[in-house]
Amino acid sequence: MIIGYARVSTAKQDLQAQQELLKAEGCERIYIEKVTGTSTAQRTELKAMIENVRHGDKVIVTKIDRLARSIIDLNKIVTELTDKGVSVQFIKDNMTFEPGEHNKPMQTLMFNMLGSFAQFERDLIVERTTEGRERAKAQGKHLGRKGKPKKDVQRAMSLYSDRDNNGMSIADIVKVTGVPRSTIYHEAKKQKAEV
Repeated sequence: MIIGYARVSTAKQDLQAQQELLKAEGCERIYIEKVTGTSTAQRTELKAMIENVRHGDKVIVTKIDRLARSIIDLNKIVTELTDKGVSVQFIKDNMTFEPGEHNKPMQTLMFNMLGSFAQFERDLIVERTTEGRERAKAQGKHLGRKGKPKKDVQRAMSLYSDRDNNGMSIADIVKVTGVPRSTIYHEAKKQKAEV
C-alpha cells in the first residue's frame, strides 16, 4: 500500500499542495496533521501511521521537514519504518530509503545533512523570533492581540442586554462600541452561565 503523510505547522497553512503531490504519487491513504513544534509527542496521525503500516508498504512525504524537525526524530522515524519493512520516499528531496541494507552511504549522509539543515533553519527562526520579541518588549511595545478596554465591553453588554428597548442589532452595537461580535457573544454566554 502507498501511504502519504502531510503536515503543516499552523492552522493558517494550506495542506492542499502537499495532498495533491501525494495523490499524484499514487497514495491510497494520506495521514494529515496540523501540529507545530519540533517534538513528535503530540503528533497523533504520525503515531497512527507508524502503527498501521505493514511490511511492503511505502510511505511518501513531500519534504524531510514535514516528517521531522530534528535529526534525532528523523532518524528514529525512518529507522522505525524501514525496520518494519516499509520504504520511505521524500519527493522534493529526491530520496528513498528501502528496508534492510540497501541504502547507499552517500544517500544516508545527504539524508542526515538535509535533516540537520531543517533543524538549523527551525532553530534560527525560533532565535530570531525570540530576539524580536525581546527587542519589542525593551521598546515598550505590546505583543499579541490587544483586547478592547473594559469600559467598551461593559457598554456593549449594556446595549446588548437592553436591545429590546433600544432597538439595536448586534451589528449596530459593534459599530457603536467597536467591540467585536465574538466578544459580545462570549460575554453574553459567560453572563448566562453565571445566572
